[in-house]
Parts: sequence; C-alpha cells; structure tokens
Amino acid sequence: MLKADLPRKLGLLDSTAILVGTVVGSAIFLVPNVVARSLPSVGLILTVWSVSGLLTFFGALAYAELGAMLPATGGQYVYLREAYGPLVGFVSGWASFLVIQSGAVATLAAGFSIYLSYFVKLNRIEAKLASVLLIAVLTAVNYRGVRLGARVQRVFTFLKLAGLTVVVVSAFFGPKHAEVVATAPVAFSWNSFGVAMIACLWAYEGWNCVSFVAGEVKRPERNILRALALGTVALIAIYLTANLAYLRVLSVPAIERADRVAATVAETTMGPIGGTLVSLTVLLSIAGAANGAILTFARIYFAQARDGLFFRAVGNVHPRFETPHVAIVVQGVWVAVLALAGSYEILFSYVIFAAWIFYGMAVLGVLVLRRKAPDLPRPYRMWGYPITPLAFAGIAFWFVGNTILSKPGPSAIGLAIVASGIPAYYFWRRTSSRS
Repeated sequence: MLKADLPRKLGLLDSTAILVGTVVGSAIFLVPNVVARSLPSVGLILTVWSVSGLLTFFGALAYAELGAMLPATGGQYVYLREAYGPLVGFVSGWASFLVIQSGAVATLAAGFSIYLSYFVKLNRIEAKLASVLLIAVLTAVNYRGVRLGARVQRVFTFLKLAGLTVVVVSAFFGPKHAEVVATAPVAFSWNSFGVAMIACLWAYEGWNCVSFVAGEVKRPERNILRALALGTVALIAIYLTANLAYLRVLSVPAIERADRVAATVAETTMGPIGGTLVSLTVLLSIAGAANGAILTFARIYFAQARDGLFFRAVGNVHPRFETPHVAIVVQGVWVAVLALAGSYEILFSYVIFAAWIFYGMAVLGVLVLRRKAPDLPRPYRMWGYPITPLAFAGIAFWFVGNTILSKPGPSAIGLAIVASGIPAYYFWRRTSSRS
C-alpha cells in the first residue's frame, strides 16, 4: 500500500518568508556586540558580516542545485543519504532530532520567555511554562496545515522586519549620535576575525531550512533556487543595513559595551519607547523563527521514517490536513521535554558545531553527486563550481576543527552524541527488516 505524499502547496513567497523568518531571530539585535569586541573597527565589522553572508550564499547555491535535482521532503537528510549512503543521512537526522534542531527550538522558546518577561513578570517556573506554551501553540498551528504555518510565518516575518525597519530608519534619519573616538589602527588578527565570523554565522543559522520542505514547494526546479537566492541576499542586506544604522548612532567602543545593541540604539533615537519597541520586535522575531523551525525540521524525521529509519507512524500524512502530523507532534513533545529539563543548553552548546560537519558534507555532495549520478536532471548548476562548494566546505571544516582544538572536552562530548547515531542506525535498520 502506497503512503500518501505531502502535496506541493508552498509558493515562492512562502518559501522565501520561511527562510528569512526562520533565520532572523534575536541574533541581529545582540551579536553586533560580540563582533565589535573581536573586531573594533568599522571596516572589519562590515567585512566580517559580508564574508559570512557570502559564505552563506555559496551554501545556498549548493543547496539550490541539490534541491532542484532532488526536490524531496527532508532536504539535507536526503542529500547526505544520496551522496554518502543511508548511514550518514541517518546520523545527521538523529543528531538533529536529539539535540541540534530540537535544541535550537528549545533555545528560541527560552529566549521568548526571557523577552516576554519584559512585559509580564515571570518566575522561573512560569518562564518554562511560557516556553512550553509557545511550542504547543506553534506545533498545533503547523499540525493543521502547511499553508496555515506558512501564513503565520509571513505575518511574523513582516512584523519583525517592520520593527527592525523602524529602528533602522530612526537611526538613519535622526541626528547622528556616534561620537568620534580617536583610536590607534586595529591590527588584523585571523583569530579575532574567526571569532567574529563564528558569531556572524550563528546569525545566519537556519539558511538551509527551505531544503527540508522541498517536497512541498511548487515548481521546485525554479522556486527552490529563487527562494534560497532571494532569501540569503535579503539577509545580507538586512544585516549590513542594521549594522550601518547601529554604527551611525553608536561608536564601536559603545557597541562593545552595549549588551543589547538594538535596544540601546532605539532608546538613543526614540527614547524609552524605543526599548519597548525593540523588545516587542525581538519577541516577534523569536516566535517567527520558532514557527519556521517547527514547520521545517519535522520534515527530516518524516523522511527518515519513510526510509524505515524512525518510528513508522512518524512517516504518516494526516488525511485531512495533509501534514506530517505525527512527526510534528513527536518533535513538539521532545522539544518541550528539553525546554522543561533545561539540560538542552549544555547539550546544544556541545553539539551545535557538529551541524557544520553536515553542512560541509552536504555542499561537497554537489561534487560527489556530479560524479556518482551524472545523469540526474539538474535544472540548476551551482555558480562558481567547483571553487564555491570547496570554499564553503573548507571554511565549514575549519570551523569544526578550530572548535575541537579550542574546546576539546565539550567537543568530544558533542561528537559522542552525534556518533550515538551509528548504533541507532543499525537498530532501526534491523527493526525495519523484521517488519
């Protein structure tokens, strides 16, 4: 008996909003402080944001070729499976479910409760309950339909960009506040640049989310490329514009001292109401990022279940809502458990660097599949091949290696968590062969 597939309901606007709305969370409001501390120079600050954006764009181009060639639900999981075999694909999905993607959603939910406390005082238990409530509401939204989830995503994306636009416009059109500070020229350091780049790449995290819903995108041979390209270019423009606005109001030393950069800028240009506006914008940004994550990440586990490598029911499609409803619920329950336990914070910090192993391998999959499956239809071929995928993979693996060398203990724990997917794979394969 053939299982029902997920119908293609997402257009170009939906796909682009999912990408932008999932990526733009709280980072652009906070990360500039970390970058300024590592690179106290206007030129270097703008350079590191641009280089990080260009690297993300290279990754998006690779996923565009893979997505147009293999427009299936599960995205990155499917690319790794086809390029390197089912074991690698499963390990990436296992790590995603266990900590990487689930921990990301739990982190967003925790951030939501933190910014909610700006408006409503919450104790520790109430904050955790607020996080779980957000997870439950967004899980219910995406359970009831991908179009509903996409509409909610469009609303959140519009609201967060509108709020950020108000802050940026107030900075550009208000009086210039940044004081001129005489400083000695900053000596360039690759180590400092690398630290700043890691912070920027965290701000771009989630750029590949559209690949997970590739099986539900209309005209994937065209729209996956356009959504990835338009989305990443929009992100670069948003981040550079925001940083230029911050730098117009605050000097680099002032940004270094400001833990909440956007709020400091808004309070300077608009008074106390500016801080309230930024807190509300961050709240909406986090909720939108969480919605996009819940919508897209569940498709990984759905695809695994369809391959017989997860609970069989997780591969079911709801007869009315046409969503991977069991995958969405299972994901929601596990994320809620992580949010309540609180241990996800430590586990997530241990494992997040490992995501870049899979990013690098997936992008290198462009080279692997051009040799392994040269006859597959490729509506789009990656620009700059083979230099662009090699550049992306080289920096991705450098980031992983640098993390292992600088934090050997936590990295070993993180790699052990990822490696636990190997025995899990053989367990699921054996279980599947018996059924």
